Amino acid sequence: MQDVPSLVAQAREGRPRAVARLISLVEGASPQLREVMAALAPLAGHAYVVGLTGSPGVGKSTSTSALVSAYRRAGKRVGVLAVDPSSPFSGGALLGDRVRMSDHASDPGVYIRSMATRGHLGGLAWAAPQAIRVLDAAGCDVVLVETVGVGQSEVDIASQADTSVVLLAPGMGDGIQAAKAGILEIGDVYVVNKADRDGADATARELNHMLGLGESRGPGDWRPPIVKTVAARGEGIDEVVEALEKHRAWMEERGVLAERRVARAAREVETIAVTALRERIGSVHGDRRLSALAERIVAGELDPYAAADELVAGVTTA
Repeated sequence: MQDVPSLVAQAREGRPRAVARLISLVEGASPQLREVMAALAPLAGHAYVVGLTGSPGVGKSTSTSALVSAYRRAGKRVGVLAVDPSSPFSGGALLGDRVRMSDHASDPGVYIRSMATRGHLGGLAWAAPQAIRVLDAAGCDVVLVETVGVGQSEVDIASQADTSVVLLAPGMGDGIQAAKAGILEIGDVYVVNKADRDGADATARELNHMLGLGESRGPGDWRPPIVKTVAARGEGIDEVVEALEKHRAWMEERGVLAERRVARAAREVETIAVTALRERIGSVHGDRRLSALAERIVAGELDPYAAADELVAGVTTA
């Protein structure tokens, strides 16, 4: 058993091993998870959470690394949650993102953690919300969450980040690769990376056109900017940071930031409750109660919805 109060105190001091152990408790759904979350609750809520998403090959890891450098120059502590595909053999993260961010490995003001999706769709690991809270409570000013890059199901980041950044690149097949994914609906800032390639200007124009289609923004509403970058050379990254800070200021001024965080907490509570209920229902699989309900459905005495209501009532009062 881990000494949770000691780990939390060490994490607040910026000790990477303590942060790593806390996130490991989260990922492993440790019996101490409730204790960890209770200890972190009064310490979190200060970090600015930025999500980066986009199709594979657009340069998410390179862009994330460049953003880390920009925020460090500004004196901010940065946490990076890089969600990698799961290994088909061990179930662990394949660590590709962490390899590409090796430039920051020795910086005590940067904490980088790779997490495996472990089959969770939507581009994020199931433990991401709790891991973000660990980095937040550990004193990170900014937490960058880079998603796995699965393309058309990768929209979960909008529900976990304060600001969502969608990256695209020219010459990737579709002019706007994200159009079919619904990603054009979730971005607060759009980045056309690899802007030194042919077609970058056309990609930016097409993106601007598509963002304008069906636009129903009123006066004062946020219009997502489009920033062109060459992340590998650090070009345009300061402009991305400027766009992020403008969006944050806009949200704070209109109360949108608080609304997003309350909605995020509500979704987290709902997910935890549904998971707990699913586990309790799973425990009655093969149980006589479930078989009896199934027999009544087959006999025409009960419909499936009424049976489900009885099952849920049974497991929640047990």
